[in-house]
Amino acid sequence: MREFSWPVRVYYEDTDAGGVVYHARYLNLLERARTEWLRSLGVEQDQLLAESGLLFLVSHIAVDYLRPARFNQQLQVTVLPLPPSGVRMPLRQEVRDLAGVIHCRAEVTVVCARAPELKPVRLPRFLTEELSDGLHEP
Repeated sequence: MREFSWPVRVYYEDTDAGGVVYHARYLNLLERARTEWLRSLGVEQDQLLAESGLLFLVSHIAVDYLRPARFNQQLQVTVLPLPPSGVRMPLRQEVRDLAGVIHCRAEVTVVCARAPELKPVRLPRFLTEELSDGLHEP
């Protein structure tokens, strides 16, 4: 699986009084990129929930803020899947500017869970097969 990249622009609502992206807003950008990455794999999360009773939950995230991004800046948010195991789907994500400068880097672990009890369950086979095809090692 190759790295997925999603273009975004920094809006005024994403920034603090100084025009710098507020630290918590990076989490929104990372989440949107993960959603679009899953969509690119044919996974619509609302359909997965309705048809299989499954959803994805972030169980761990570690974020490094490396360089401030600013209002109106164009960015790319990436998702790089790592080898999945059982219920866990580890991902590396970055927020980069168009010159490739990294503004934010995150290690994210997403787990698959059965709703409504939110009990972790193994990732669906179709997804582990897709993720295991040509993955990058950590």
